[in-house]
Amino acid sequence: MPESRHRRNRRPRNLEIPRTTQRGGTNKLILVGSIIIAVLVIGSFAAVPIFQSIGGPQAVDLGTAAAYVEGVGQNQEVMATKNHVQDGTIVAYNSVPATSGDHYFSPQPCGFYQGEVPDERVVHNLEHGNIVISYNLPDAADVDALENVYNDLGGWKDHYTVVRSYSRIAPGQVALSAWGVLDIMDGVDQNRIERFYEHYVGRLGPEGAISCRGAQQSMPGG
Repeated sequence: MPESRHRRNRRPRNLEIPRTTQRGGTNKLILVGSIIIAVLVIGSFAAVPIFQSIGGPQAVDLGTAAAYVEGVGQNQEVMATKNHVQDGTIVAYNSVPATSGDHYFSPQPCGFYQGEVPDERVVHNLEHGNIVISYNLPDAADVDALENVYNDLGGWKDHYTVVRSYSRIAPGQVALSAWGVLDIMDGVDQNRIERFYEHYVGRLGPEGAISCRGAQQSMPGG
């Protein structure tokens, strides 16, 4: 017998639609949650080799230590301020080369520079846990030897090193700078340079271990 219009109007409408929508929404949430968990797990495994690849001749736990090591360079008094100053400002530092203090807004990109780079620029690198190598080597063969040492630093070279010519140290000298530590040597001593890195790279800067690789600045001497 045909159903009356009145009974048809009383029939519940689309009862299954909310249930289907709810199930679909729940499935989507589960799927999204699973993807996020998978990404985090994979990322945790991938981060280890990526982070370790930054290390040089020996891997170090960057940013975990903050202390001067007796016999590795000379401890320097850390200056009272580390403010940003405008490019071109001359800052009076308490050591030559500088190891702390006020500095320019932008750090120096990683690299080996034939020209001089201002202390006010590279002190920002030191704040980031970078190492700055300053040299006054009149003999081109010594410059080549230093560049060979620089190339042997591997990931330390690519992420935490600025090498620059520097006329304020005596001819024939090389100076290694970390935040609050300075080591000045005669000639190029690879073992001494690598030892300095093993103790200080990425460790002493008050802002932690920050790579200089991505720094964006048009610099002299490149």
